Amino acid sequence: MVAVRVRRCGGRAVLLEVDDAAGVAAVVAAVRDAALPEVRELVPAARTVLVEVAPGAATERVVQVARAADAAAGGAGTGTVHTLPVTYDGEDLALVAETAGLSVDEVVALHSGAEYRVDFCGFAPGFGYLSGLPEPLRQPRLESSRTAVPAGSVGIADVYSCVYPRRSPGGWRLIGRTDTVLFDPGADPPALFTPGDRVRFEPR
Repeated sequence: MVAVRVRRCGGRAVLLEVDDAAGVAAVVAAVRDAALPEVRELVPAARTVLVEVAPGAATERVVQVARAADAAAGGAGTGTVHTLPVTYDGEDLALVAETAGLSVDEVVALHSGAEYRVDFCGFAPGFGYLSGLPEPLRQPRLESSRTAVPAGSVGIADVYSCVYPRRSPGGWRLIGRTDTVLFDPGADPPALFTPGDRVRFEPR
């Protein structure tokens, strides 16, 4: 079972606090699988899941389902699988290799050989936090953020990888780039990634 701490958010929502990203994935999977008609929106984050219910509905069943979630559920991701072609020529690729004590080719092999899960989205529309980064590549953000990171840049920071959906400031270590469009306001849905999706990177 997942340890869940419940915080009320007004009369129509609860904030479910868990210990880690695996707990978030398990709670999201459990609530989605339960298909509770009162649930209107799920908003996962790094250690929390906000659940909004319909006007007049109670949140008790949501809490019961969350507390019964299996810690192993959702661990591999259950949504769409996205394969993104990547050119590994990022500005920080050599820095990442040096910091990890690896060659550039080894960094590329490790990063592209893993399968990632979209744990949650935030920072910018379409920006997914992708867990599954191999341990040797786990490094801190840059000491100083860049004022502008090009759209499509593939980065790493801490335990996550990411793809910048649009040009924006950012402090992740950049290792490559993709032409895949992650956010299109005119599309339905506008964001390519949904929490629970899986992502693979394919060198080109």
